[in-house]
Amino acid sequence: MIRFFDVILSISGLIILSPLFILLSLWIKVDSNGPIFYKQKRVGKGNIDFVLLKFRTMYLNSDKIGLITIGNNDPRVTRLGYIIRKYKMDELPQLINVFIGDMSLVGPRPEVRKYVDFYTEKQKNILSIKPGITDYASIIFRNENDLLAKSPEPEKYYINDILPQKIELNMIYIQNRSFYEYFKVIFLTLFIRDKEKILKFQKAKG
Repeated sequence: MIRFFDVILSISGLIILSPLFILLSLWIKVDSNGPIFYKQKRVGKGNIDFVLLKFRTMYLNSDKIGLITIGNNDPRVTRLGYIIRKYKMDELPQLINVFIGDMSLVGPRPEVRKYVDFYTEKQKNILSIKPGITDYASIIFRNENDLLAKSPEPEKYYINDILPQKIELNMIYIQNRSFYEYFKVIFLTLFIRDKEKILKFQKAKG
């Protein structure tokens, strides 16, 4: 049934947001050289790689310098890219990933293989379900880029501090996965910004 809602909601989202998709696509082409979409291999259900889509927010080949983007002073990010990232609009093309079945609207955010290799065998249970556009971890760590910008070693900080917390939240979601949790995460993503309220909702049982 979750797949049914994924298809219906992703189609609805793509139709409703189509004017925004067109506007952003044109703006990205005018703002900097390169493709509209940024494509990156991520690890999905069953530990199988898939191609994740995003609106491109960085200059060409910037990902070769590093995988972690840092706050508001990352020279790899385009002028428009900062605006798109601020409002999380770079994630919108993942509605296509949801529609074709690579992702769900709700589920653990997919990581690149480099970071999945840090998972323990127990933590790899995260890969038993489809990754999602949103989850508790991505809601709670909305300010992830700002946190990384404050660290002298952003990638090390991500691996040692942020990633373990994300994994823990994802494990909790999988243990309590239900239609209630699915729609609760969507509600929190759209309407709640206060971290304490999010944690309160996250702990509430349906």
